[in-house]
Amino acid sequence: MAGPGAGTGIVARAAGALPAPVLLLPALGGWFSAGLAAEAAQRRLFPWLAVAFGSGALLFLTVADGPVVLAAPFGSGLALAGSAFALRARAVAPALLLAAAFVFLGFGAAALRTAGVAAPVLARTVIAPLHGFVEALEEREEGARLVVRVTRLGEMPEAERPSRVRVSYRRADGLKPGDYIEAKARLLPPPEPARPGGYDFARDAYFRGIGAVGSLLGQATVKPPPEPAPLALRLAAGLDEARNALTRRIAASNGGQAGAVAAALVTGKRGLIDQDTNDALRAAGIYHVVSISGLHMVLAAGVVFWLARALLALVPGLALAWPIKKIAAALAMVGVTGYCAFSGWDLAAERSLVMTLVMLGAILVDRPALSLRNLALAALISLAREPEGLLGPSFQMSFGAVAGLVACARLIEGRLWNPEGGGPVTRALAWLLASVIGTLATTLVAQIATAPFATYHFQTVQPFGLVGNALTLPLVSLVVMPAAVLGILATPFALDRPVWWTMGLAVRGMLDISSWIEGFDRATMVLPAFGSGALGLMTVALLLLVLPVSGLRWLGLAPGLVGLALAASPERPDLYVDREGGGAALRGSDGRLVVLGKPPAFVLEQWLKADGDGRSRDDSGLGAGARCDKLGCVGHGPQGVSVALVRDKRAFSEDCARATVVVSRLEAPPGCAARHVLDRKFLAAHGSTTLRFTAAGPVIETAKRPGEGRPWRPAPVATAPVTPKPAAPAPNVAPGPAAPAVPPEGEEAEGQAEP
Repeated sequence: MAGPGAGTGIVARAAGALPAPVLLLPALGGWFSAGLAAEAAQRRLFPWLAVAFGSGALLFLTVADGPVVLAAPFGSGLALAGSAFALRARAVAPALLLAAAFVFLGFGAAALRTAGVAAPVLARTVIAPLHGFVEALEEREEGARLVVRVTRLGEMPEAERPSRVRVSYRRADGLKPGDYIEAKARLLPPPEPARPGGYDFARDAYFRGIGAVGSLLGQATVKPPPEPAPLALRLAAGLDEARNALTRRIAASNGGQAGAVAAALVTGKRGLIDQDTNDALRAAGIYHVVSISGLHMVLAAGVVFWLARALLALVPGLALAWPIKKIAAALAMVGVTGYCAFSGWDLAAERSLVMTLVMLGAILVDRPALSLRNLALAALISLAREPEGLLGPSFQMSFGAVAGLVACARLIEGRLWNPEGGGPVTRALAWLLASVIGTLATTLVAQIATAPFATYHFQTVQPFGLVGNALTLPLVSLVVMPAAVLGILATPFALDRPVWWTMGLAVRGMLDISSWIEGFDRATMVLPAFGSGALGLMTVALLLLVLPVSGLRWLGLAPGLVGLALAASPERPDLYVDREGGGAALRGSDGRLVVLGKPPAFVLEQWLKADGDGRSRDDSGLGAGARCDKLGCVGHGPQGVSVALVRDKRAFSEDCARATVVVSRLEAPPGCAARHVLDRKFLAAHGSTTLRFTAAGPVIETAKRPGEGRPWRPAPVATAPVTPKPAAPAPNVAPGPAAPAVPPEGEEAEGQAEP
């Protein structure tokens, strides 16, 4: 008869035959459960609700195709939230149900926002008389850029007429916000991406209420309005005029580019900054200082908070009987809100305002101001108000940087270098060391946290950004922003010019440092664009490394390494085709792009950056290797492919017989024998297109799909669906935001501010 332990050997041998990973599953499950318990015990699950909310918004903005019944996402979200409340006694189920509820709520918020800003978008190029109110005016080096509230556009019916347009004007003398103007205008639909996965200005314009872009032809005449302007427009125009007046005053107090940059730091008007100064600031990695965002809001709030608390502390009765810290926080909230309003309520500034108000509000309720919970609350408020911001670099970089700084707060505070004892000299040296190391650590952490987003959107890296920020941020923190606050307070008394002059001295120091760093070899490096999949993996890695407090944070290493590997080896297209068919760029025998035809300068700049090519768009060697005449251009690419760009219909007969790919802004004849025809019909349906030539055949990606139901993309005039000839693999639409740094002026010029 077998003894009590007779079966032990059989079980042991069976267990030993199992694969090692299977044996680790119970241990991994226990480790994961313990980590979740630790997160719940320390109340660190709340930030993941913001992640879930953002995931739902992202799902709508990138995948949803067509109108959404709002009751579906909101009803599902509320039902799941109710189920979570009903099962609150359990451990895991309520958290999962609540996360799913926030995914649906984020989806619904994005759908609601999209429906709420719906307005007509121009579907074709129009040249017609334009009548409307000047809502905003930004003075530039030459002329100005206007946002006009349209009341009439030729004979276009109201249902098709854009409600707001953005136009450039070469002669803006005498115009001011609030004027009612009449002028002949050339207007175009807001431009779509220059490449698949590229920055989509049409989407951003839609959410800003802009239905067309273009320029004014001839002179704009100011006329009496047919009816009074709405109150909201009058208020906005008056505020914009005040911003313009202060911009001119600050610029005149300093002169040159120091005055232009100083004015931009206060009013957010960057039109007077020339391209050379922009390039120098970017090379030094400090262009974020010019764009009013988190740094400005925090410093402005800090200055107001410190001044208010110091002044209140001078009155003993108040200091002893009143909570002066909370009073100072409330005054800082008012002050920073006014600063945001005066700077134009830019999207980045508004988001930073929300973050700053949440952290100041934490002081009012006796909670820690700097915490991931407050950051998550600010993210939820920002996403609920403007979920489209999730796709832009400003939101991603702002919240990524702050999350990294909160996670590394103990190291950055400098307490590790602050001795308990010691004499005055020792303490002074320790304070200086802590300040230097804290500044460097802050810059380094912020750069690491924002690097994936900055590289994805701008395809540039500034290796010496750490040096630039370390040298310029003390000037910004100690001189520039305090002077900005004091200058605004002194302006009503006409005592502000000395303040602006003092501010200009610090700005000149910033510009000198930027110019010095720009002279370094490889101060700006251009990297090939990588896909949204790599960015998604690195974003997941950042969230896992920052949000948990337990060992679960190490789960972020795997997606981070995979994302870095994908970003380091992107698949570059061999052919870029403009959405109008007027130009293309083909990879030549030396591996670099060769330009065919005449693509728009802005589009060509985006192609070069996406390819990791540091050449200027004006480089004379870009056309080397292409054979062009008045009928078109021909080039030869990888895998023996030949590409013909047809300018004149007389070239179709020859090029269709010889070329592998035919590109044209004209409509190709039905009998064109080329393997792939990218003509007017195809490009109208698919937008900008790229091809990657492989041994198995070309891989085609397009900016949009025929019949795609996106409200910011009006249906083309020719709506018949078209496919490449002959049938090729279905084009892969590569959604995901990418944004240029600051495009040049022109009909397609529109920069997305760097945060």
